[in-house]
Amino acid sequence: MKPARILIIEDDDLQYEIYEDALAAFQLVRVKTGTEAVQVAAKDPPNVVILDHILDKGQKGLDFLAALRQLLPFVPVIVVSGALEVHQQLRALQGPLRAHYCLPKPVDVHELKRTIEIALHECGETEVVRQFEALERSRRVDALELFSRSTDRLARQTQIEQLLRDTDERPNISALARQFKVARRTIIRDLQELIRRGQLKPETYPAEEQEPL
Repeated sequence: MKPARILIIEDDDLQYEIYEDALAAFQLVRVKTGTEAVQVAAKDPPNVVILDHILDKGQKGLDFLAALRQLLPFVPVIVVSGALEVHQQLRALQGPLRAHYCLPKPVDVHELKRTIEIALHECGETEVVRQFEALERSRRVDALELFSRSTDRLARQTQIEQLLRDTDERPNISALARQFKVARRTIIRDLQELIRRGQLKPETYPAEEQEPL
């Protein structure tokens, strides 16, 4: 199986040597600036991005985070830097164009390799698929709940119609609410719908006697 391709945006040669030793099992592509990173990513998208903050030519890695996330929406980004304040780290991990992880320097190579493995298996396209599946499950649950409510309402209204159809007495809203174990306003809506559909006569619950919802 072809090894995962990791784009490393790092200007420090010694730091990159650490990456070469620790990540020898992967295909590494190195650039020294955010500008180069965007160009390389556009031509040949990687599977993971490792982004340093202090780059060559005075560039700042976080300034390119949004562009990289827009260009590579399904590719996990790991920010690795010793120059970030806590608020900068938090900002990098927030919002729709956020990084997936933020690791401090000096790099713990064991943590880095573990993070990359998690990123490859749990983030990126896998993460998007999981989110879509959760959304579909949620929609199905919502649809079933809506169907159940609709069925319950129609069944209740049918029973209310049967109770009131052959009587001249005004409906006892509180008694009906207790009988069907719903709120008074629910019974009022049921009566209004039954009258609107012509299933009950308007005088069963005259408009001038109706309580506000």
